[in-house]
Amino acid sequence: MNEFAPRFTPGGKLIYVGDTDEKFAHFNEAALLDLGVSVDSHGKMPDVIIHHLKKNWLVLIEAVTSHGSINPKRKKELETIFANTKIPLVMVTTFLSRKAIVEYLAEIAWETDVWVAEDATHLIHFNGEYLLQTYKVDKSDTE
Repeated sequence: MNEFAPRFTPGGKLIYVGDTDEKFAHFNEAALLDLGVSVDSHGKMPDVIIHHLKKNWLVLIEAVTSHGSINPKRKKELETIFANTKIPLVMVTTFLSRKAIVEYLAEIAWETDVWVAEDATHLIHFNGEYLLQTYKVDKSDTE
């Protein structure tokens, strides 16, 4: 998360970090309540929650190594848990490597994103909002 958060949620407010041993390694419950979300401590929280202040999004992050990817079932669970939030949700599954995605590729839910630690500057969008997108080609790469 040290590379993800500054790059994709600059200035974001860390609200929650889960820990399998302690359940809540960091939990700013008041910040979540301010966004309209009251969470049962036994609920299935994502691994990390960041309030992206500039865009006013709630970014829900799952590390594939802890609970698996955000598949359609998990996406529904997260939508239910955060149904009362006043701001849009962004759901991200994180992987250590691109090779690790192969096992989960068929189950990753549409309208979510994937971040890969070994390629930390990019996101993969499982999103139909933009059908095609142009990219500037670096001329030095083609010569």
